[in-house]
Amino acid sequence: MTKIKFGPSGIDGVKQAQLVLEEYSKQGIKAAEIPFTYGIWMKNQEAIIIGKIAKKLDIRLSIHAPYWINLNSEDKTKIKQSIERILRCCEIGHHLSSEEKTRIIFHPGFYGKNKEQAFNIIKEGILELIQEIKTNNWNVELCPETMGKINVFGSLEEISELVEQTKCGFCIDFAHVLARYGDYNFDLVKKLFPQKQWQCHFSGIEYGDKGEKKHKTTSKEDWKELLTNIPNDKEIIIINESPSPVEDSLKGLEVLKSI
Repeated sequence: MTKIKFGPSGIDGVKQAQLVLEEYSKQGIKAAEIPFTYGIWMKNQEAIIIGKIAKKLDIRLSIHAPYWINLNSEDKTKIKQSIERILRCCEIGHHLSSEEKTRIIFHPGFYGKNKEQAFNIIKEGILELIQEIKTNNWNVELCPETMGKINVFGSLEEISELVEQTKCGFCIDFAHVLARYGDYNFDLVKKLFPQKQWQCHFSGIEYGDKGEKKHKTTSKEDWKELLTNIPNDKEIIIINESPSPVEDSLKGLEVLKSI
């Protein structure tokens, strides 16, 4: 039977985190993602405290690294800055962690002028990051995310190949998959990601010919389509990134109980 943990993107601020996590636990929410998407706003000591609270409540925390990351930039300074931002997230993630590794979700980068070279350049960046993680003995797992725009690196095939070649983790964003391919591609996802543990994102989404436009609230029909098609032999974390992530996560819990 699938073991699914639902949760929102967001724990409010550092000061509110304990009350927010306690409320999540009461509601049946067992996962949450800390969004550093517009900047890293937590200190190491704060992460230790929040991590202990989450462990006590059996809530699995992950981190979403800043949006302004591009491991395939033509500007080497930007690649260096991207690596530094991810490593800072890894350091905080280590302090959040308990027995389980904290997953660090990030957008790998853009194709740039040479799409053929993008994969190898991004792969080298991830290998450099993994070496730094090993050197520092950080209890984290890098998880490049599948992306929803067709001109952005992060197809299902590309992320799967990164996992194969670097042994990194992954984040399957099913909303992005729908926006990129026009279909959730459940069979392809299952084929490319045979691992027993999945980190996922999900929400409603608006998209067009070029892929993702914006996230929107998640309907019960959206949830039902996802939850009746994902594998039943995995441990799966689903983070909701809609404009109302807590309410939509609870909606997912409700739908799961009904199927």
